Amino acid sequence: MKDAVSVKNQKLFEIDHKIDALVKKIEMLNYVNPINIEEQKKEFYKSKYLAEPQFQYPKRDFDKFSLHKEFFALKIDDIEDERLRDFYEDIIYFYSGLIQCIETIGKGKRFYYNSLRSFGTPTEQDVENAKFILHFESEDENSEMFKPKYTVTESHHFFREYSKNYDFSYSIKNSSAMGAIAMVSNSIQALVLNENHMFSENQINILTNHEIGVHMVTTMNGMLHPLKIFSHGFPNNEETQEGLAVFSEYMSGNLTIKRLKELAYRVLAVDGLAKGYSFSRTFRMLHNGYDLDREEAFYIAVRAYRGGGFTKDYLYLTGLKKIYDYHQQGKDLSLLLTGKVSLEFVDDIQYMIGSKYAISSKHITDSYSENKNTNKTVDFILRNLK
Repeated sequence: MKDAVSVKNQKLFEIDHKIDALVKKIEMLNYVNPINIEEQKKEFYKSKYLAEPQFQYPKRDFDKFSLHKEFFALKIDDIEDERLRDFYEDIIYFYSGLIQCIETIGKGKRFYYNSLRSFGTPTEQDVENAKFILHFESEDENSEMFKPKYTVTESHHFFREYSKNYDFSYSIKNSSAMGAIAMVSNSIQALVLNENHMFSENQINILTNHEIGVHMVTTMNGMLHPLKIFSHGFPNNEETQEGLAVFSEYMSGNLTIKRLKELAYRVLAVDGLAKGYSFSRTFRMLHNGYDLDREEAFYIAVRAYRGGGFTKDYLYLTGLKKIYDYHQQGKDLSLLLTGKVSLEFVDDIQYMIGSKYAISSKHITDSYSENKNTNKTVDFILRNLK
């Protein structure tokens, strides 16, 4: 007998599959990372931190007008289930905003305003939380665990070893054009590592839990549902996904004060962007004002200013706090691992699982089974963020 849900909601699955085909073309991180970071870093240092970097970006390989047209041509009213009809309307507006972001990458304020609409910007409370974290003393920078030791090729071994905890496979690729030191490419199920970076033990421990333990887990879970939208992302999924990933660092015992400060500096960099500071002014604020190592200050500024102003980076800290509080309330984290989902849609996820449009998470983040954090200061900070 044919599945009753499929028959009843044929239009829902048709629309979902059409969105699946369209969304594969617009993974933001494929376009927003400059391809000439290292070259511009040298120029910036040579200018005594005064010249504004002139970043270049990968070419867009889709027609923005036809993509917009195809999204808004979808007949959402044909979806019989009113709750899911409203949900897919949100999806279309969310992805329309991402297309606008991508089509304006490298176009200064135009990109910044589109980024603002899609990702928001830090509130005064977010900035206060960041400054609160900066009051605490970091671990010893000269500690063995923070020393750069492993080339990008050598680091592959550690990711492969950690991945034995999971029943899935993926590829590992190296890239010279990244603002981050690692990321998961959802569209090709690959871990992409920055080939210009030397990795420390602590970074390996952070990245295995963050990138594989959460981002790859949600990528693989997302592919298992009848509805494909779990693979590509619910509206505003970045805050939840990054919150889950940093929370995995915490639960595995690898979240340090140093790492929390890095997330705080990201908030301050995006706040500087929102206040109209230039790249060089934000860099000098981090490097001179907060005595941050110039390499770290440069890459934090790049992450915030790439594209013309990418505001997403403040969401790591806000997401961490929301996931920490959610867990403290004894709520089910596995619902948030079902794919690229958002905390605000938890009730909808339960509804979709109950209605057989989705399934429960097959892969569960390894670190979530036991809290291995022993750092009381980290606990104090997370409890007292507002």
